[in-house]
Amino acid sequence: MRYISTRGSAPALDFAGVLLAGLANDGGLYVPETWPVFTAADMRAMRGLPYADLAAKIMAPFVCDGVVSFNDLQAMCRSAYAGFTHPATAPLIQLEPGLFALELFHGPTLAFKDFALQLAGRLFDHVLAAQDRTVTIVGATSGDTGSAAIEACRDRARVNIAILHPAGKTSEVQRRQMTTVQAANVCNIAVEGNFDDCQDLVKAMFADAPFRDEMHLSAVNSINWARIAGQIPYYFAAALALGAPDREVSVSVPTGNFGNVLAAWAAAQMGLPIARFIVGSNRNDILTRFLASNDMTVRGVAESLSPSMDIQVSSNFERLLFELLGRDAALTARTMTDFRASGRMNIADDVWRRARRQFVGFSLDDAGTLAEIARLYHTSSYLADPHSAVGIAAARAAAPVGLPVIVAATAHPAKFPDAMERAVGFRPGLPEHLKDLYTREERYSSAANDLTEIQLLIRRFAARNEV
Repeated sequence: MRYISTRGSAPALDFAGVLLAGLANDGGLYVPETWPVFTAADMRAMRGLPYADLAAKIMAPFVCDGVVSFNDLQAMCRSAYAGFTHPATAPLIQLEPGLFALELFHGPTLAFKDFALQLAGRLFDHVLAAQDRTVTIVGATSGDTGSAAIEACRDRARVNIAILHPAGKTSEVQRRQMTTVQAANVCNIAVEGNFDDCQDLVKAMFADAPFRDEMHLSAVNSINWARIAGQIPYYFAAALALGAPDREVSVSVPTGNFGNVLAAWAAAQMGLPIARFIVGSNRNDILTRFLASNDMTVRGVAESLSPSMDIQVSSNFERLLFELLGRDAALTARTMTDFRASGRMNIADDVWRRARRQFVGFSLDDAGTLAEIARLYHTSSYLADPHSAVGIAAARAAAPVGLPVIVAATAHPAKFPDAMERAVGFRPGLPEHLKDLYTREERYSSAANDLTEIQLLIRRFAARNEV
């Protein structure tokens, strides 16, 4: 498998190259040169496999490139998911007739990011050892990516990891899951700004070629293809459990950076029969506005009860745009450059209608989110965190009649105790391994939204931790 940039000017790479590069050097995102496809017979044969073995089969066409063998990948998958606390790894819970929550929060940091990042940490170790290299991973988080990436990369000999989070704009649990990790190879930076500012800083560091080369930068955000690849298998697992490939399903995904719903879309390119992709948003409804009326205009980021979706510029949308534009890399590059300059993405109506054939948007404000959490608890005795509640409400509003709908339940409700208390009157308890989270010592640096200052912090951190 080879990978090409959505903007067409970066060299094609194999999986190991894409894993270590993260962002393409032309500013684009790497995508597979071709989409692997599983036949109906292939998928039927996968039914009943343990999750780790299913994941290895689904990811093998993307990952196994000579550096990583199938046996290596299978062993890494089994190791990555061995610590998940539910025997099904990604259990499917029926909430109502035809409505299912795919619980993706049984990993070490209680969020769906664990699926890809627990595996990515092992892939980094394997590839870096084979190449006798070290890297400095930089990432931006709106809440969950940071803790999952840190947990996956902590204490790894060939990896330093620096995570930027928006100061005061994550939940306390999300922040503490990052800042209480006392590992020498971990650096947390609280940036004065919002998630989009943090994401722009990361992209600017990758665009600064001398800094990128000096620090041997790599990425764990969903700009890294390995993140998307690691999220595809759980859609296969859920759909197969509901009768695929002999039965169509729909999916509903609470969405910020568009990576999780893009993984579902990728599963469909690989043969999984998904009829509709429902994109759930909060007050930051740029994706909903785009899908409703071809209006992708950036507005100010509004803080909400679902902070992981407090995003205006969804990086992974570029991968879908590339496909919608017929893989025209030059047009994709112009469209993205104009979007960053003007704050409005100009997409032709026929391209927008192509997106509308598969995707539908839905947004829910904070009051609606609290009401949905309360409704679920009182009618189904189910505790959904604010993000999952948006996805469930979106499914109920926009799912096609007659098809089962899979909702990505992306985070444990205990990660958002204030919102849960407002909705249902109590604060869900943390799992045993996080019981002492509020008493652990925090460690992080604070910084202005300034590229030079951030780069200096990361340069000093990496220098202290050279292997």
